[in-house]
Amino acid sequence: MAKPLMAKATAVWLVDNTTLSFKQIADFVGMHELEIQGIADGDVAAGVKGFDPIANNQLAQAEIDKAEKDPLYAMRLKHNPAAEGEEKRRGPRYTPLSKRQDRPNAILWLVKFHPELADAQIAKLVGTTKPTIQSIRERTHWNISNMQPIDPVALGLCKQSELDAAVQKAAAKKAREGQAMGDDERRKLLSTEQSLEGDAEPRMPTAIEGLETFSLSSDHEEKEKTYDAESFFNLPAGGDDDEDEEDK
Repeated sequence: MAKPLMAKATAVWLVDNTTLSFKQIADFVGMHELEIQGIADGDVAAGVKGFDPIANNQLAQAEIDKAEKDPLYAMRLKHNPAAEGEEKRRGPRYTPLSKRQDRPNAILWLVKFHPELADAQIAKLVGTTKPTIQSIRERTHWNISNMQPIDPVALGLCKQSELDAAVQKAAAKKAREGQAMGDDERRKLLSTEQSLEGDAEPRMPTAIEGLETFSLSSDHEEKEKTYDAESFFNLPAGGDDDEDEEDK
């Protein structure tokens, strides 16, 4: 639900100029009910000037009248067509001046350890521009020799949840496109149709290949052989004479 501009100042005005309940005001401005009670007691928002939502075209008087008659009625913010989509952040993320010098190191880390991320995703994560990312990818950045890859989460440029979401989105997109990952990327299974359409990968010959037929035929011949028990005990002729000569 959309919230009014200057929520605390709007709450101050509603407390001073209406008989609405604390819960109704809290739900309308997006604050806690105890905060509204603190405003009424003078403990919160001391010195804050009230902001009239009616004069600023954010709330209709009819909504206030309905809410004052019915304590369970939830007021609705007046629709403003010009404000549609304003909640969505546009453009690159704002980076404080103290952390802007760390952005190239963060970009280098993302390019190195997450090559599946698109330039637009990296720009959104660390708040940079595509030309900067491209120069780091191609190692043509003016300070590339002094840069070290550093995790952007450790630098405070983005949250771990945002990084994980971007990586998962990039991996899912690559999976939909059916691209096989390289050695440095996570392996994934291709569909049967894609595997059949792809070129057969060359295979290195192994010592085991070609021996299957030999092993099968050898086993078959061994099974067909018949052995005579007496042949194991028959010594070759002259065997005893040789032993007698050795004893002498």
